[in-house]
Amino acid sequence: MTRRTDVHPDLTRPDAGALFFSTWQVGTPERQRQTVEAIARTWERRPWPAPDLLGYYVYTGHDGTTLLHYSQWASEQAYEAFAKTHRQERVDEIDTAVPGIERLGLGRYRHYRSGTREDRAASVPRCIVIVDIEFEGPAPDRQRAWVDAVFEALESEPNPHPGGMSAHFHVSTDGTRVLNYAEWESAQAHIDALAAPGDGVGSASAQWERVQTWPGLKSSTANRYDFGLGLVPD
Repeated sequence: MTRRTDVHPDLTRPDAGALFFSTWQVGTPERQRQTVEAIARTWERRPWPAPDLLGYYVYTGHDGTTLLHYSQWASEQAYEAFAKTHRQERVDEIDTAVPGIERLGLGRYRHYRSGTREDRAASVPRCIVIVDIEFEGPAPDRQRAWVDAVFEALESEPNPHPGGMSAHFHVSTDGTRVLNYAEWESAQAHIDALAAPGDGVGSASAQWERVQTWPGLKSSTANRYDFGLGLVPD
């Protein structure tokens, strides 16, 4: 069966070979809440759809209008089988409960590299920040080189901002994007980091300037979320 959990996902689990991120536009904070509950009801009343689905998580955007979905699968083939046999009935039931949801696309990713604060295991993140990086055209080597440059900048950071707990970098399978799933102690800690000198959460160093002016870098956006719902096999 399907079980609800408040435990945040393990972003580094080695058996998660295919990771999916998607965003729904729902319109208002009330509709965010209604949609999360509709997802929970729809899934909890059904058996867990496949052993290769390791976990499914939903996050509410601080903008009051969006939901982020993150699912961990053993393989893309397992997801495709679910999409053909089980996905539509769930979508239909959720749409009946909350009409007018706009689904903004599905991104396919692989985990590449993570950095975690030593005390992360004893702490619960109170804010999730999703940083979405887009490059001009597919280039898997560029994706990984850029992430490596971010870690070089982090390691040389003279004044690391308090509040950041972890950063989990994912590369899209089409070679065009990098997604950082970052855990923070609070939304205010992230806001304070952005308000500090420098561009983004990094200081005005040569290493961060290299990251920010990387050849082919097209855009970068960051959005804050709260953990809303976790679903796992019972």
